[in-house]
Amino acid sequence: MDIVARASVMFLVVYVVLRLMGKRELGQMAPFELVTLIVTGDLIQQGVTHQDFSLTGATLAIVTFATWSLIMSALSHRFPKARAVLQSPPLVLVRDGQFLGANMDKEGIDKDEFGAQLRLAGIASLDQVAWAILEPEGKISFIRKDDAPTDPRVGEDAQVA
Repeated sequence: MDIVARASVMFLVVYVVLRLMGKRELGQMAPFELVTLIVTGDLIQQGVTHQDFSLTGATLAIVTFATWSLIMSALSHRFPKARAVLQSPPLVLVRDGQFLGANMDKEGIDKDEFGAQLRLAGIASLDQVAWAILEPEGKISFIRKDDAPTDPRVGEDAQVA
């Protein structure tokens, strides 16, 4: 039972830390950030199992993390107010070809990184972008001016700021 309690506490710590780190896909992480996550995983394992290398201890820790993950997902899906706390809303980074600097700064995205994502999406110029939205999972969605609706939210609660 001690492992379940430790795993629960560590799950909450990891959850909060990952929320504070912002939205980033693994492919967008710097090598140091990726190594930090891997090392953090090892430290979590040691903290959860208290150096208990038994199959039972490892299984309990994994099952506890998976259970908490499913609970958070179910709460987020079922209760919109919980979703606001448990998930980041979409965030508008560009409106009508203009950067929203405060939103870019909030997520730690610089213009060079944004430009790379723009090129990967096959868009040659920022002038072609009506909306660029950072999605909750860390991917940037681009809506071209010729395809743009009047509001990018379309059923979403994107933060424009």
